[in-house]
Amino acid sequence: MNISINKTRNNCHFCSEISQANGENPIGSAIVVEQYLIIEAAQPWPINIWIEPNPMPQGVLEALNFVWQCGGKIRQLAIAPDKEYSHPDYTRVLYYRRPAKFFAQFEKHEFIVPHALVGSLALALLKQPEELPNFIQYRQQTNHIRELLVCTHGNVDAACSRFGYPIYQKLRSEYAAANSNLRVWRCSHFGGHQFAPTLVDLPQGQYWGHLQPEILDLLVRRNGSVRELYPYYRGWGGLSKFEQIAEREIWMQEGWRWLEYHKAGQVLASDEINKEWADVRIDFTTVDGSISSAYEARVEVKGSVITAWNSAQQPSLEEVKQYRVSSLVKLA
Repeated sequence: MNISINKTRNNCHFCSEISQANGENPIGSAIVVEQYLIIEAAQPWPINIWIEPNPMPQGVLEALNFVWQCGGKIRQLAIAPDKEYSHPDYTRVLYYRRPAKFFAQFEKHEFIVPHALVGSLALALLKQPEELPNFIQYRQQTNHIRELLVCTHGNVDAACSRFGYPIYQKLRSEYAAANSNLRVWRCSHFGGHQFAPTLVDLPQGQYWGHLQPEILDLLVRRNGSVRELYPYYRGWGGLSKFEQIAEREIWMQEGWRWLEYHKAGQVLASDEINKEWADVRIDFTTVDGSISSAYEARVEVKGSVITAWNSAQQPSLEEVKQYRVSSLVKLA
């Protein structure tokens, strides 16, 4: 297979260029979570930012360990302070959670607290909800603000900083600067750096990869054909892998209104050994509740491509299966 890649001065082969050159489809790679804990933290971010209490307070690590030990699905992220958004001597904490089985977007809670209280707030959010009333004075009314988080965590993979930062810069200077209902952040690693530049769109919970500057206007403003976003979509964090693959096809049929519908997915049957196919069902309800219906889909393997999990001088190449929706039926 022909692999077309560039090199930096230290002869690093970028995993995202290998992935894109070989046609790896990003769909199905979104992180499935129930909660997000997002904390402002000065760069540079070490690789093990969530293991040692530096730069994160011990209370944050204790709260995360509690969720992990209970089997919860949480995505923890650091965001870089911004000269316009941030407040001296205070730390912003964003917390999102899945509000119900059927939902359209994650429920948002934002706090701006003194640095010394970050650990205590994390514990209140994730472990000790009875303590949350103590933080009412720090709560921010920002449910109207959309947050775009672009991974620029170069210490995890060089592709994230090399390709992520220009996308962040364009979004921040050309879109967020002119829209008070939009903020754009540099964020730490959230998986899938072979799809860099990659971002997560909150509160929607959609993930994007292999982004190009020319697609940003449509992604942000949603003012054109949704089908142009097809090759960049990693999936929606409210669904599992095969459900995400089916959901993309449904979205292409339903259009932008699909984002407002409350949805839930399930895998009806699958090839659990070889991962060759899965039958999935996506149930949905319109905003006003007037229509409740569902789609059923068969997701099947459609060949494979070679990709790289990490950027390196001699990257380890892996063969990964690619999938397609072979049948999609809307139930009456």
